[in-house]
Amino acid sequence: MAKSYQICCPKCNNHQNFYRYGKDKYGNQKYLCRVCGHQFAPDAHADKPGKPRVRPYPTCPVCGKAMFLHHDHKYYSNYQCCDKKCGHSIFVPKPAAVTAPSMSKLSGKTDFKRMRYPVHVILTAISMFYLGKNSFRNIALILRTVMNIKVSHTTISNWCTKFAPLFQNIALELMPTLNFNSDEWHADETVVKIRGVKYYLWLIVDSETRFALGFHLSRHRDSPQAFSLLNSVKHLGKPGAVVTDRYSAYKVPVKSVLGVKHIRVQSFRDDITNNLIECFNKQFKAWYKTKQGFASFDSANNLISVFLFFYNFVRPHSALDGLTPAQVAGLNLSARSKRKLFLVA
Repeated sequence: MAKSYQICCPKCNNHQNFYRYGKDKYGNQKYLCRVCGHQFAPDAHADKPGKPRVRPYPTCPVCGKAMFLHHDHKYYSNYQCCDKKCGHSIFVPKPAAVTAPSMSKLSGKTDFKRMRYPVHVILTAISMFYLGKNSFRNIALILRTVMNIKVSHTTISNWCTKFAPLFQNIALELMPTLNFNSDEWHADETVVKIRGVKYYLWLIVDSETRFALGFHLSRHRDSPQAFSLLNSVKHLGKPGAVVTDRYSAYKVPVKSVLGVKHIRVQSFRDDITNNLIECFNKQFKAWYKTKQGFASFDSANNLISVFLFFYNFVRPHSALDGLTPAQVAGLNLSARSKRKLFLVA
């Protein structure tokens, strides 16, 4: 029985003008479209004699034609459309080549088991350290004067450092429930010192919720560090644009990893500025100055991670009507859930 189906060109959807163009190596009838010149065999997919053709390179998102590899870099590949009239180019990241950010390399305890002091004493000391500008010696003095609890300042320092994985696990549990699909994300970097050596802290903040999405502590200030930062937060949401300063290290990572509009602030008189994250840097530096630098990379990484947790989930912001950034992003927990997750806001 003859097959009764309408022949259609898979490229231009032509239904009328065709030429019979011989047969392929599997014996299937081939046709040549008289409109676009495309050759195809309608029966090839029905018989499935071999593997279908898969393009090794992506398809042009503008005209739909094939693309070729224009430049191959270590962290991304640049593809360009084969059609000279189109000439569109895209940047495709290489996830295997991008290094993990420092915020994923925390070390310490994930619970309060086998601790000499009660949990409420430990949480009080940690909150006094991250919510204020107190030093470890001042916190030990306050605990001894107000609560009649004798704790060494070294012990308090260990508490503030070793429980970073615990708070990080709480943040990872709550962040998928929050909404960060805002108009803009702001990215910037600032300088911190570890044993007198300059390190760069890469940060990215959501404009509508003031939520610090992630950080990356690195010795270098170049494009691979921006790749690590943006690749770690790309699953959290889709912003309308990413706002940065004029530093060129963000140009390719924003295009290839997030694929959104990149706004580079040219002047303080522009309508869109990067003052939001500069304000965050000011709050961070006010807390950081009391430390007079960090002792090691691991302790700095842990301390910054817990500072961001308290900034996002615990500390109320006057600019947000007394709410935390997590609450503005949609976090609504019961009193029992707050006690379980050691949250008080």
